Amino acid sequence: MIKYHPNQDLLSLHAKGELPLSLSIAVSAHCELCAECTEKVTALTLAASDENFVMSQVSTDNTQMNAALDADLEALLADMMSDDSVLDNAPAATISASENISASANISTNVKGQDYTLPRAFRQQLVNHWQGIGKVSRLRLDTGENQARASLLHIAENGEIPQHSHKGEELTLLLAGEFSDEYNTYTAGDFILLNGEHEHSPKTVDGCLCYTVVDAPLYFTKGISKLLNPIGELIY
Repeated sequence: MIKYHPNQDLLSLHAKGELPLSLSIAVSAHCELCAECTEKVTALTLAASDENFVMSQVSTDNTQMNAALDADLEALLADMMSDDSVLDNAPAATISASENISASANISTNVKGQDYTLPRAFRQQLVNHWQGIGKVSRLRLDTGENQARASLLHIAENGEIPQHSHKGEELTLLLAGEFSDEYNTYTAGDFILLNGEHEHSPKTVDGCLCYTVVDAPLYFTKGISKLLNPIGELIY
């Protein structure tokens, strides 16, 4: 059962199309796994559409059309309506079979010999290759953002991320499997936001696949992993 969801502000911004790509992917993917948030986004999208329609109507009502322009437009419309060839020669809007398939087909990735089915939100993002050390593997996603780093993160069974805090914000969307940390145990669909006030060491028994977005390097706080902190800007 999903316990952690995007907050109302994130859902509203997503419905209005105002989130950066990295976060929009996260909310879209979460909604594919969560019927509750799908309903909320649908309602927010309809509300945003209604608001835009009303604003458009008000703007139109307040605009005084130039009489000469009106006459020109009416004449142009009359010519278009009387010219059957304009309509007959207009190509129909079509979507090819291949486009239908690409939009609806399952998206999958293979890491450490294991196949995972991904939400459709990732269908245009899987252009890079998996890289990793030990039980931790990462696939970078190019969202075109200067600061945020978006990745698919895989932790193999009995793996963990060394204890760390955050210099910025970290979003984790659990796509498959489970993991736990000092705060809770998470299951597929959980949408987890952490910041500099949190310190944790995620661990998994059976393995997990996550989507992560960070806007600053992690800061490792224990053991030999602290040696990575000086080069954190290069590896986050």
